[in-house]
Amino acid sequence: MQKSTLAAAIAAAALVAAQNAGAQELRIGFLNTLTGGSAIIGKHLMNGWVLGLEHAGWKKDGDKLGGVPTKIFYADDQQKPEIGLREVDKFLKQDKVHIVSGIIWSNVMMTIQKPVFDAKVMILSANAGPSPLAGELCNPLFTSSSFMNDGNAEATGVMATKDGIKTVVAMAPNYQAGKDNVNGFMRTFKSGKVVDQILFKIGESDFQADLAKVRAAKPQALYIFAPGGMGIAFMKQWVASGLNKEIKLYSIYTVDGLTIPAIGEAAIGAIEASHWNPDLDNEKNKRFVKDYMAKFGHMPSYFAVQSYDAPALIAKGMKAVGGKTDDMAAVAKAIRKGTMDSPRGTITFNVNGMVLQPYWRLEVVKGADGKPAIKGVAKIFDHKDAYWEKCPANKRI
Repeated sequence: MQKSTLAAAIAAAALVAAQNAGAQELRIGFLNTLTGGSAIIGKHLMNGWVLGLEHAGWKKDGDKLGGVPTKIFYADDQQKPEIGLREVDKFLKQDKVHIVSGIIWSNVMMTIQKPVFDAKVMILSANAGPSPLAGELCNPLFTSSSFMNDGNAEATGVMATKDGIKTVVAMAPNYQAGKDNVNGFMRTFKSGKVVDQILFKIGESDFQADLAKVRAAKPQALYIFAPGGMGIAFMKQWVASGLNKEIKLYSIYTVDGLTIPAIGEAAIGAIEASHWNPDLDNEKNKRFVKDYMAKFGHMPSYFAVQSYDAPALIAKGMKAVGGKTDDMAAVAKAIRKGTMDSPRGTITFNVNGMVLQPYWRLEVVKGADGKPAIKGVAKIFDHKDAYWEKCPANKRI
């Protein structure tokens, strides 16, 4: 009797072990920037991701995302492509991830994309949207919860054209996203000409020489892309120079819920194009803003919105494939063919995995409490990136 009981126990244990061995576990690597002057962006990206995970039902390793037990690994690229590559190599070889998400910087994205795709691992970008990945280097393993780099730039070009601007100086950091954003603006700016382009070093904090060039050029408007700490430094120096009283400013990724607390009153009067309007009157947006402020104590930015949407997309994709992790291209395909229920509204995807979404004119005004506040003014257009036709037919979904 005892031998029979022991044998039954051994058989039951073997069955459980076999079941556990065959069980699916989703493993995600989240690459962020947590040190240096751009850590403020990483903070918002992380905040949005954490809230998105909670709203999707995941709080700790082992909880289910899209019906699948999920483990998440984190790494800091320090805004350096070579460190990002090192951390992603660890994700792939040691952590055995199925998805790499996060990724703020386009130069980091362009460095890591090939080894990730070669490993048959999916990338779900929560920020970077470099033009090569929208075009000739598009890949069925790529999708996004954010934007294609040129989107807000093209919206700003349309906005400046409607405003009848004749002369513009364009400024951006000298890397992939900076060049994409200058090119995007020039593609849609039709009422005048760009009289000068200034490419400053990524992470720049001293804009005095650049502002002297702007003053000398005497444009009607300045267009600038300066995310995170770069934007904070620029806006303070812009106002201190007095140029804000002479030249109209169109900025993107520069004045938002992330930077306004540090910029202060210098932000008032700024005009931004953005793919998220914080005043949108839909239940998803209301819940996102309310829960984000309750949890983190400050207004969210579009970085937080994009990252917030990523876990829900992953969950939707995993449900669509029945929780299987052996074909991540199928997960990416399910995400691309579906929609995204976002604080931005109901969003769809282009065949290259980039988001199709509306872009908005935002203005920074003095709020009822006397502090700068972002006000949604009007929709500029619904955007489809300019590169999708360069995506090879066999890479489209």
